Amino acid sequence: MQALQVSQANVAPEFITMDKPSVRPGTLLVRIKACGLNFADLLLIKGTYQETPSLPFTLGMELAGEVVALGEGVSGHEVGSKVAVYSGQGGLAEYGVFQAHRCIRVPEAFSMIDAAGFQIAYGTSHLALDYKAQLKSGETLLVLGAAGGVGLTAVELGKLMGARVIAVARGSDKLETAKTAGADHIIDAKTGDIRARVKELGGADVVYDPVGGDQFNDAFRACNPDGRILVIGFASGELPAIPPNQLMVKNISVQGFNWGGYLKFNPDALTNSLRQLMIWYGQGKLYPHISHVLPFAQAKEGLELLRNRKSTGKIVVEIR
Repeated sequence: MQALQVSQANVAPEFITMDKPSVRPGTLLVRIKACGLNFADLLLIKGTYQETPSLPFTLGMELAGEVVALGEGVSGHEVGSKVAVYSGQGGLAEYGVFQAHRCIRVPEAFSMIDAAGFQIAYGTSHLALDYKAQLKSGETLLVLGAAGGVGLTAVELGKLMGARVIAVARGSDKLETAKTAGADHIIDAKTGDIRARVKELGGADVVYDPVGGDQFNDAFRACNPDGRILVIGFASGELPAIPPNQLMVKNISVQGFNWGGYLKFNPDALTNSLRQLMIWYGQGKLYPHISHVLPFAQAKEGLELLRNRKSTGKIVVEIR
């Protein structure tokens, strides 16, 4: 089978031919149909992601496919069923073996493309906004990087949860995408004064930040008392400095958030969140925004689109 592997840190991944893996106790063998790309894949290539596997490894953190074999002791799955898997690695390949408890049955209504790009983007935003920040109806949610893979889902879910949503993105096309996803107000990160505009709109109760850097600083200063800032990532490449005296003065909480980490210490929170998201999807309340669907042979081009911030929404690689 073919797989896109990283063999050295900070060296471009390459396609290799390898043996199809064998199913093991407690696992499923999955014929992979599609794989969602994420900014974290770029960090995995560099070797700087907090959960970088041992070399060599196959890229691809989330995938969807068809079960072709069950390992000993596996229940709740059957050959031929559709599953979505948050695996952390192994998605950019034709087949993969994954722990059964990480494989979620996918309703027939889901396309493989949507299912492959659904878990991390929607899961991150829903668990962060609902479980971590406890966003309430009527509050103001400020979303940075609002046209990216996770940012768009934060806009969409924030609006669905009853918040007033302010979206920050770069350029008119990305801002229009955020507005279509449900943003009530939009701010151009290239030309707008984020701090001044958010304060003019009444301040932010919750900030969703996958960007970091100067945008974090602007959002921090535009928070209302008792505001909550969700630190999702650092796409800007800059770690913000957090002034603790201002945290105290305004009773602001800065909350670190790593969606995949919940599999280790509170998996029920994560799986309950995904169940709710699938209910909303089935009810027609969620509209996954897939900006690019690329064939397997162009997976590296998809990573470059991420690196150069040329996508709005999700990039999905169709494997088979």
